[in-house]
Amino acid sequence: MQEDITEPGTTERIKMEKLYAFFLEHPFVQTDTRALKKGEIFFALKGPNFNGNQYAMSALENGAAGVVVDEPIGIEGENIFKVDDVLTNLQQLALHHRKQFKIPFIAITGSNGKTTTKELIHAVLSSSYKTYTTKGNLNNHIGIPLTLLSIKQDAEMAIIEMGANHQKEIEAYCKYVLPTHGLINNCGKSHLEGFGGVEGVRKGKGELYDFIASDNGIAFVNSDLDYLMTMSEKIKQKVYYGNQLGSFKTTIFQNDPLLVVEVTHPSIRQQKIFTRLVGEYNKPNIEAAICIGDYFNIPFDTIRNAIESYTPSNARSQLMEKGSNSIILDAYNANPNSMQAALENFSKHAASNKIIMIGGMMELGVDSLKEHQQIVEQIKKIQFKQVILVGGDFEKTTHPFTYFKNSDDAMQWLKDHRPENSTILIKGSRSMKMEKLLEVL
Repeated sequence: MQEDITEPGTTERIKMEKLYAFFLEHPFVQTDTRALKKGEIFFALKGPNFNGNQYAMSALENGAAGVVVDEPIGIEGENIFKVDDVLTNLQQLALHHRKQFKIPFIAITGSNGKTTTKELIHAVLSSSYKTYTTKGNLNNHIGIPLTLLSIKQDAEMAIIEMGANHQKEIEAYCKYVLPTHGLINNCGKSHLEGFGGVEGVRKGKGELYDFIASDNGIAFVNSDLDYLMTMSEKIKQKVYYGNQLGSFKTTIFQNDPLLVVEVTHPSIRQQKIFTRLVGEYNKPNIEAAICIGDYFNIPFDTIRNAIESYTPSNARSQLMEKGSNSIILDAYNANPNSMQAALENFSKHAASNKIIMIGGMMELGVDSLKEHQQIVEQIKKIQFKQVILVGGDFEKTTHPFTYFKNSDDAMQWLKDHRPENSTILIKGSRSMKMEKLLEVL
């Protein structure tokens, strides 16, 4: 749950300054005692099924430098910080730390591909600047403060990824990230249930633009998406990418199996970037990285080398070989837009013996069955050897394919039907755990 982090009063401010001084001596924060390392500060967060205060004593016994709690734990001390609410205090500490920096803070949000976009931008910026960024999926109300607190004094750039599944969430994050620059890579059919439809998604993601406009910040805008052009109208300082208004023009040179883009610009004429990414849908992500690198005066050769060196991980657009099979693993997340793009991209591959293994899409609300059926209809138009559907509302769709309730059932079937000499697309929402199918392929 997102808390209000309005400026603390005098007493609270004194407490914050004391905690921040302690943090500077012990600049590592942990919220999980199972991952706690000696010398870290333990923040005793609460959740529906846990109470971190109950583990504060064991954290100290295991070497925590200090603990932040909002309930009595039986002892007091200089390294025990009693606050009104631990989560709010974590966010306020992150804000206090953020205010110590006078560097670019680039916030990134969107429906599809924001993590890949963040990673590409980080690869480019870190080639020339000391750059800190969101690690893994730490892009929520807990992860973002942890990311901010991980930024050290040698930072020259910071990239903060913001995930959201309802309105006012991005607005809340901006209050302690205080982004100087912002990028929304797209607004699609993601978390429709929480946002209340596609227009709700645009309004929610657009909260980043609202902050950038109110703070006279700078937005990087994909000029090829008309709705982003409209959403960003109130922002005075904009830098465009994409072929409509961007200074770098890109085209797809090759996409089978890895993506190669051709870039044209007066200063470089025409050059190719040979990526390690799968999918035409990554073209705008590459364009964003080129645009931001150029904006911060990084030479194009350095930008190109950084993008070419980036290897995707965490089940995002990964191409791998297992035995005689080629596998495209894109199972970190899934919504109708990303699923359609992955299937369209897969249909263009020249490989024979194509196998599709896709899991259900979550948080689509009343549109869920319709969206799943549309994916089924799209698959029917593709030449394939085998289709396996797993979980979600695929169970309720009309289709001629093989269906399993969950990835464990699919794994059992695959043990007796292992494909060979095939090209396989694996995609689905994280809750479907489609990456587990790799164990038997």
